[in-house]
Amino acid sequence: MHTNSELVNTVGNATLISPKVYPWDSGPAVIELQELLRAHGFNLRVDGEFGSLTEKAVAAYQRQQELRVDGIVGSKTWAALKTTVKPGTRRLSIGRTGADVRYLQGLLQIQGYNVPCNGNFGASTQQAVMAFQERHKLKSTGLVDPTTWTVLQGNPPLPTPPKQTRWTFDFRKWRRV
Repeated sequence: MHTNSELVNTVGNATLISPKVYPWDSGPAVIELQELLRAHGFNLRVDGEFGSLTEKAVAAYQRQQELRVDGIVGSKTWAALKTTVKPGTRRLSIGRTGADVRYLQGLLQIQGYNVPCNGNFGASTQQAVMAFQERHKLKSTGLVDPTTWTVLQGNPPLPTPPKQTRWTFDFRKWRRV
């Protein structure tokens, strides 16, 4: 378990500020919550709806972190989610915050990009990601997907799986599609 002051010092106050989210809320904050819960191993659909499955996952996470188990995502739950998320376990884009964003920024700095290491995925981080993707002949989206994470960490991109062919039955003959 982390104390609140440890969590705040790990990433920085500004990056941990997120709106309080209640069961049955919907919207972008719920999407980020669901992405973080998935990154922590919870099998959730990211749909932006704070339904019963999301509420159960929040309560289980709060229990794991020895936080007050109320199913509401307030500052302490956000802080815990964002500071304990492992780099590479979620897609990152503009507006995302957390320890994984800070790690991304550190990797970009090592690669020679001038980005602040503040844990906040802003325009400068997006531009650096796009430049990195272009330099490494990746699709330049500005989104940090599994392929971008892999290359950023010094590994070659995973090969694209071959196109699957399938067989169909035509009453007259078998044919390849």
